[in-house]
Amino acid sequence: MSRYEAVIGLEVHVELKTDTKIFCGCSTEFGKEPNTQVCPVCLGLPGSTGVLNKKVVELATRAGLALNCEIGTYTWFDRKNYYYPDLPKGYQISQVFRPIAYNGYLDIDVDGEKKRINITRAHIEEDPGKLVHSGGSITSSRYSYVDYNRSGMPLIEIVSEPDIRSGAEAKAYLEKLKAHLEYAGVSDVKMEQGSLRCDANVSVRPVGTTTLGTKTEIKNMNSFRAVQRAIEYEVERQIDVLEDGGKVVQETRGWDENKGITVSMRNKENPDYRCFIEHELPPIELTEEWIEEVRASIPELPDARRRRLVEEHGLPDYDAGVITSSLALAEFFDAALKEFPDAKTVSNWIMGELLRLLNARNMELGESRITPGGLASLLQLIKKGTISNKIGKEVFEVMFEEGKDPEQIVKERGLSQISDQGQLAQIIDEVIAKNPKSVADYQSGKKQAIGFLVGQVMKATRGQANPGVVNSMLREKLGE
Repeated sequence: MSRYEAVIGLEVHVELKTDTKIFCGCSTEFGKEPNTQVCPVCLGLPGSTGVLNKKVVELATRAGLALNCEIGTYTWFDRKNYYYPDLPKGYQISQVFRPIAYNGYLDIDVDGEKKRINITRAHIEEDPGKLVHSGGSITSSRYSYVDYNRSGMPLIEIVSEPDIRSGAEAKAYLEKLKAHLEYAGVSDVKMEQGSLRCDANVSVRPVGTTTLGTKTEIKNMNSFRAVQRAIEYEVERQIDVLEDGGKVVQETRGWDENKGITVSMRNKENPDYRCFIEHELPPIELTEEWIEEVRASIPELPDARRRRLVEEHGLPDYDAGVITSSLALAEFFDAALKEFPDAKTVSNWIMGELLRLLNARNMELGESRITPGGLASLLQLIKKGTISNKIGKEVFEVMFEEGKDPEQIVKERGLSQISDQGQLAQIIDEVIAKNPKSVADYQSGKKQAIGFLVGQVMKATRGQANPGVVNSMLREKLGE
């Protein structure tokens, strides 16, 4: 067991789902040509003054409430001064002194144990522009371009307490955070498009002590798996430094996905942002009545939905956790259940075949052609005995790829289950003739040998034989 424990806090930037930027009318649409969605306000040109987008305040409030935060009724914006090439005006408008949301929490499950991760604050701020590097990574690039389309995008930065102790806990917290924000409708939380970005502050200390060690900040992580791997690497690196008699340096480090290591980017000791109130924007004043209206508009969140699936539909807690891990999956389940009211069977197919194909093809649910109605129709065919469970999996894969109706697939490919004893008799006789040892085993009392013989018949019929009928006929022919 290690003599050290990790102390980890996460800073998560979440892009809010608005049509226009935070202080101007420029579009927030993703993927447009660089520097085509800009104006004097979001470029920070001298003399330009923005106006706060009201939708940003509503979405930030929804996010805070979804994260069990208290909401500030009187807040304001501040200028956070620093220079970086993607920030031409030399300061970022943020909420340094009075965040809109604070004192929240999320409960996570890791290896069957529940843990509460406290949230210090969630504040509104504008996004700077984006540097586009020429090489495979920031450390290997020879030059960089600047794209200001992202400049002025509305963000909330969610800062956790340093309650996280491992990369696995960090990943679980991020997955829970993403689900809550997605359910609350405040962001599309697409990490691959930069609408959810995470920085990790990592330090280690001897077990049993309370003094925090020197922390490093890790950036450039573009997936939850990358966050987990980067933290695990950094913890081990810091322990090695201390064990060798060295000193951990407070710095910003980047995650190199290909090499699986963190690399030093810049020193970050004692940053001084010279923050002061942004007097060109009025303060934000919210009434308790308005906050309660926003709270009432938030739909059922993941934890409540998970409890409902367990209590109303009898799903195991693990199944309910997987199903509710994303809004799209939960809605798919509910829609399929309406047409095929067997919760465990629907859950099994979603957790088995659907997630298997999505993971294998690295796809989101919305990118597949499978529909809840299609899955329900397939399950009806299996229930009626038209096709076997094994053939059902084959049909499901075609539905996933082509979006066809399952009955059409079964008809076109001649996949109906064979239950006719006349059709099966000859095949069963051939299997018995070809497998005398298994027959002898069965007849000498090794009853499990019947399973092998049934499997041979299923193989001979490409899975179309009705296994119940085959089992019964085999037992009869073998003299049981």
